[in-house]
Amino acid sequence: MSSTTQQPKIDFQDVTRVYEVNKSEFYAVNGVNLAVADGEFITIVGPSGCGKSTLLNLAAGLDDPSAGQVLVDGLAVKGPGPDRGVIFQQYALFPWLTVRKNVEFGLKVAKVSATERRHRAQEVIELVGLTDFAESLPKTLSGGMKQRCAIARAYAANPNLLLMDEPFGALDALTRVRMQEQLLETWSKQRRTVLFITHDVDESVYLANRVVVMAARPGRIKEVIEVPLPYPRTEETRLSPAFVEIRNRVWHAVYHQE
Repeated sequence: MSSTTQQPKIDFQDVTRVYEVNKSEFYAVNGVNLAVADGEFITIVGPSGCGKSTLLNLAAGLDDPSAGQVLVDGLAVKGPGPDRGVIFQQYALFPWLTVRKNVEFGLKVAKVSATERRHRAQEVIELVGLTDFAESLPKTLSGGMKQRCAIARAYAANPNLLLMDEPFGALDALTRVRMQEQLLETWSKQRRTVLFITHDVDESVYLANRVVVMAARPGRIKEVIEVPLPYPRTEETRLSPAFVEIRNRVWHAVYHQE
């Protein structure tokens, strides 16, 4: 999927973010340029301290660049907005609310009518496979179910862009694989542009149209690697020679830092 044939959904233009640490300047990211097409699934992978989460926070409007700009649909990001759904590693669910009420919460804040809230919540609860648990409290759910609830809550607001920061990082290996499959199934049904942060090389390749490999000190894009594997992706995809070749290329780029 090309990111140059039309206006990008999200566009990092020479983005730099500098923090002051012990009276010295620390470049979290420096001179990042990245254009992401509408409907594209981008994963960002790299070592700790390379600025992955910084880029996501800048796109979410949770932080501001020191130089350059981040555009969404051609407009500069100025703080958070309902057009961008953010999903973190920690589920941040309200423990006293059921799955349905958690999913409806953002819609209620936005003053969406009760009828419309329930309709939209039901749609996304079905989409992520939690219909049988709609009236359950978070404490009764597994880690994977909690993250599916968080994804449903983000989808319910109907964002154009999903920003996901290590959403499966706290899950066991088997649940993580199942969540990757569930996410791609959800994405295929309601296509959103996705920016997905991960430390896991296999995960980065399995999910993405393109993998952005970052290097640290300063945080910068080292390489962008195309993943021309067809969707839907399955267990057989992970075992294919093409997948192994791309994974090895990404692995080499991540772990052989300049």
